[in-house]
Parts: sequence; C-alpha cells; structure tokens
Amino acid sequence: MPAATARVGTPVPRRYMTQLCKHFEHRLAVSYDDTQGSIAFPAGLCRLAVEPDALVMTVEAADEAALPQLQDVVARHLLRFAFKEPPEIVWVAAPRA
Repeated sequence: MPAATARVGTPVPRRYMTQLCKHFEHRLAVSYDDTQGSIAFPAGLCRLAVEPDALVMTVEAADEAALPQLQDVVARHLLRFAFKEPPEIVWVAAPRA
C-alpha cells in the first residue's frame, strides 16, 4: 500500500488534529482521542498523531494514483484551519517493501 508521512511543526497539534477529524466526521468514518486519530477516505486512510511540537500525518492509499490526491486533500484542509500561521507540509514517501 503506497504511503507518505508529513511531520508538521506547530505549537497546537492537538487542536489541528481535532479540527481535521471533526470536519470529516460528518461524511467519513473518523475516530480520535487526545493523541491520535484516523480518517477513512474512500481512497485510503489518514492516521494522525500528536507530538509535543508537531502533528504527524500519515496517508495510506489504495493505489499509487490515489496517494497524491489524499496528500492534497489532507494538506489543503490543514492549511485552511491554520491560515493565521500556515505550516510547512512536506510529504515523505514510505519506503516500499
């Protein structure tokens, strides 16, 4: 399964994770608590993890074509919530087994 991870530096990672999960839970299967979350998109899964100074986002796509689409939708929504201080989002592809 193709995957990529972005570690996004922010002083409020829990807030952004919660906003992402609450935004998507109206249309998709979502679960979250204080430190982690997941959003099940039709084309794959987004896992979220809160670190003291970062939000770690990992997307796992159903196929290679879906990976950039998942990265784009998750990044666009995070940037929408973080418009006052837009973070840098750099996706790193997971090594292939």
